[in-house]
Amino acid sequence: MGPFLAIMLIVVILWIVVSCIKIVPQANAYVIERLGTYANTWEVGLHFKAPLIDRVAKRVNLKEQVLDFPPQPVITKDNVTMKIDTVVFFQIIDPKQFTYGVDNPFVAVEKLTATTLRNIIGDLELDQTLTSRETINTKMCSVLDLATDPWGIKINRVELKNIMPPAEIQDSMEKQMKAERERREAILRAEGEKKSAILTAEGRKESAILEAEAEKAAAILRAEAKKEATIREAEGQAEAILAIQKANADGLNFIKEVGADEAVIKLKSLEAFMKAADGKATKIIIPSEIQGVAGLAKSVVEVAKD
Repeated sequence: MGPFLAIMLIVVILWIVVSCIKIVPQANAYVIERLGTYANTWEVGLHFKAPLIDRVAKRVNLKEQVLDFPPQPVITKDNVTMKIDTVVFFQIIDPKQFTYGVDNPFVAVEKLTATTLRNIIGDLELDQTLTSRETINTKMCSVLDLATDPWGIKINRVELKNIMPPAEIQDSMEKQMKAERERREAILRAEGEKKSAILTAEGRKESAILEAEAEKAAAILRAEAKKEATIREAEGQAEAILAIQKANADGLNFIKEVGADEAVIKLKSLEAFMKAADGKATKIIIPSEIQGVAGLAKSVVEVAKD
């Protein structure tokens, strides 16, 4: 029996020694109590505890964790009852406070989240609640982080997962959304028709402007052509007058060269007066100096007739 007891004693001693060796894994912490009193917090690595007097009071997970709470009934400022479920992302930053700060910390966080949510939603109306998710999330995160700090918990963020109004409110919202979509559709259709009418009017305006410009250009061309024709006609008449004047000058020069007497010149003057009358004048005043020549010309004409 002696050797057997020695072996048993050795086995027990080895078992006690091995049981006192503890390895703390990554992202974990162990809270150690000695004789029922907090002694130390073990971080990651290899540790030894005193046998029989030390014990691991709590193994704490230091990774970020998620708590998904069931829908909570809340009442808005305008007395609308709805259900909202929340998701809380948190992390334990002080294992000692987490262990000794509050009994059942997760339940405490859930209850604190529910009361905080009711307080915040109670100050908002239904429309504000539906459109202020970010504001609600920020307020809840701030309040919960401050309240859970003595428990060694850090609230990283809070999200409202679902907001569920009553069925009649949902029906009313769906009808309102449908009416809003129809209104937007009508506005878009009216804007399209307006743009189409504007484009049509602008097209007509541009067409009228182009037609007016074309007509103006044609009128300018016609006026220029008429002007050119008038100029050419005037130039032709001027050339004709110059030719006549030149012929008259040539005739006078010829008379002067052949040595015509005064009677011939007066006779030519008489012919000029007759041409000026052109059978249209009823009275012609003949200067006295050519009246004698006129009588002579009349006698000559009468003799010619006999």
